[in-house]
Amino acid sequence: MPHLSLFSPVGELTIIEEDDALVALEWGRAPGGGETKLLKEVKRQLESYFTRKLKNFDLPMNMKGSDFQRAVWERMNRIPYGETISYLDLATRIGNPKAVRAVGLANGANPIAIVVPCHRVIGSDGSLTGFGGGLPTKRALLELE
Repeated sequence: MPHLSLFSPVGELTIIEEDDALVALEWGRAPGGGETKLLKEVKRQLESYFTRKLKNFDLPMNMKGSDFQRAVWERMNRIPYGETISYLDLATRIGNPKAVRAVGLANGANPIAIVVPCHRVIGSDGSLTGFGGGLPTKRALLELE
């Protein structure tokens, strides 16, 4: 799969494309890689996001997961820039307020962090909870916004 690694204010990231769609944004650098039109556009949009010029990503994505996970990710993608919601709020918004733990697991399985803003989901008490890039990174992303 075509991929491109880049340095960002929150560390090295690798963006991965499959069939002309973004399928993953991973922490760290992957060996090899290359640039495609889409990967260049993802990089451009990420750079604009990190300089506060872009608030909403506009990229073709193919998020692979269960129907439940995709519902969580789609709803998570609607959280406005600079705002946060709790896991309970997110569960309620997908119509299943008792699925807080399942929502948390789906959030943690988000394959396209930052672009699909899982960092905007926090604990009901306002605490920062789990994030694949680490809590300092989650805090940095929320402060950026």
